[in-house]
Amino acid sequence: MPVQQSDRPAPRPRRSAAPPPPPDTSRDDEWDEEPPRRRRRFPVVRLVVLLLVAWLAFLVFTPIHAWNSVTKVDTAPPGQRPADTKGYTYLLVGSDSREGLTAAQRKEYATGKAAGRRTDSIILVHVPSGGGKPALISIPRDSYVPIPGHGSNKINAAFSLGGPKLLVQTVEEVTDLRVDGYVEIGFAGFASVVDSLGGVNICVPFHMNDKKAGINLQKGCQTLDGRNALGFVRARYSDPRGDIGRAERQRQFLAAIMKKAATPSTVLVPTRYWGFTHAAARGVIVGEDTSMRDASRVLLAMRSVSNGDGLSLVVPISSENYQTNAGSSVKWDTPRAKALFTMLREDQPLEAPPAGTDGKPSGG
Repeated sequence: MPVQQSDRPAPRPRRSAAPPPPPDTSRDDEWDEEPPRRRRRFPVVRLVVLLLVAWLAFLVFTPIHAWNSVTKVDTAPPGQRPADTKGYTYLLVGSDSREGLTAAQRKEYATGKAAGRRTDSIILVHVPSGGGKPALISIPRDSYVPIPGHGSNKINAAFSLGGPKLLVQTVEEVTDLRVDGYVEIGFAGFASVVDSLGGVNICVPFHMNDKKAGINLQKGCQTLDGRNALGFVRARYSDPRGDIGRAERQRQFLAAIMKKAATPSTVLVPTRYWGFTHAAARGVIVGEDTSMRDASRVLLAMRSVSNGDGLSLVVPISSENYQTNAGSSVKWDTPRAKALFTMLREDQPLEAPPAGTDGKPSGG
């Protein structure tokens, strides 16, 4: 019987499945992971750099902005002045000006109602150009000296009679030192600067109960606010050394301010750093020829004293109760005072205080 062929096409032979392609060993797993890590890191690094640049700009801009608000006055005396020297000598004055204080603040600070400005402290700040240490040298405000055009009187009378200009002239003529800049701070400035720092640490040398200065402080190291710090530097009648003791406390206080101002708790806190620089600027008066660089030298000298790298001195004294037509005055030890001023004028290193520069009377 013949075989009938089907009209359907014969089935194709089944092809076996193709094997999977071999893995691409030319690629590295680490290469796949690297780009994501780089994309994650770059924004963080850029952010850190931007924040650092912004912070540095803030640190520089803040004191410049504060300096622009400082009050400036003409302090250049008339006539021939002492020659310039290699080092720098500045006059730092603390005045009892009540300007800027409210009635409540005058009561709180026990400053009274006196008008005008008088000097509560007069300090020479010497910054050597080469070797040696910077020095803060107090001139007792009751020092009996010649005042140009007004005879002899206590040196603080120069400020009362002719303001900063006459005081600078008096200091230059009696010391033969060129005053390279002038910085003055008043009562309101003292208190606001301390409060902007959150107080300063002061080691009170003895119990001080002084109603005229508005304080009752116990002996020992403690944090003083603006009111008590102001009383501490003003107190005179509760100190057995009178004006000499007050001058020493004023230098101690200035060093304590710079020690606190230079701490990370001040510099690294923007609000406190801004507050300190601007509080200082509001309470300061400087000479028209006093630059920001001059002011920074004064601050750095104060900081050196606070760190033990500077000297804290007083003009040599022979008598603290020298009777004059101006009443009980302070008489300098002339030979030793001249020796000190010569060392400053010649920019000689003051590695140790010359004999008598502790201010103690030498007799006679």
